[in-house]
Amino acid sequence: GVYTSEQQAGWRLVTDAVHQAGGTIFNQLWHVGRVSHPVFQQGQAPMAPSAIKPTDTRVWLVDEQHPDGQMVECSIPREMTQADIDRVVNDFANAAKNSVDAGFDGVEIHGGNGYLIDQFLRTNSNHRVDAYGGAPAKRMRFLIEIVRAVSTKIGADRVGVLLAPFVTFKDMACPEIVETILLASQELEKLGVGYIHLSEADWDDAPQIPESFRIALRKAYSGTIIVAGRYDVIRAEEMMANGYADLVAFGRAFIANPDLPSRLQQQLPL
Repeated sequence: GVYTSEQQAGWRLVTDAVHQAGGTIFNQLWHVGRVSHPVFQQGQAPMAPSAIKPTDTRVWLVDEQHPDGQMVECSIPREMTQADIDRVVNDFANAAKNSVDAGFDGVEIHGGNGYLIDQFLRTNSNHRVDAYGGAPAKRMRFLIEIVRAVSTKIGADRVGVLLAPFVTFKDMACPEIVETILLASQELEKLGVGYIHLSEADWDDAPQIPESFRIALRKAYSGTIIVAGRYDVIRAEEMMANGYADLVAFGRAFIANPDLPSRLQQQLPL
């Protein structure tokens, strides 16, 4: 959480330590939307672009009925009103300002992996008939409104956006998502965001991102592109040599190898 002054003070301990070590740190902001349960919402239904329950999607719950914790099905969400949308946009903007006040160098807006922004982007989870549903330009409006609001608070150069067009778990297969993501990327180019983070599926039978998409993304967005998803040094260097990425992120390898940069530089086994 980054809502209260106490939380900001706690984060300041982290951000100061990162800066003292010569690092840079962004805070990833996200809203799960329909991937939730009333127990987390004061008994109310979770919010979503449309009242569509995701299939084969569960959340971890600990309550009186599940004292040891259990994965339970998501509940049917309620369709967000305009007031809900305006409030969430404002929440993202306030969280961004709070993050920078707590010492973060910027924020990353999570627009993938089946969560709220991604739910607006996709036809299977967004059946709205207002200004936020239908054509790709309408489905991406929620994302763009958040980016604009956050950029107004902290500056567009401090804003990154995570997108995951080829990640389809949480019942998110959408035949129009690539077109929508590319259109959104053109708008992010105009807004001058600091980077786009392309989050790639990283499990064994995950869909591969076609080269045609990487080429199209680079044409749509000329700024910094970060890629993440089971990369090794060879694949990372290929991505940068081809101009498809400017930075490559390592996650799991870092958890098991805290000295990962030196291991990669010296070609030592992980």
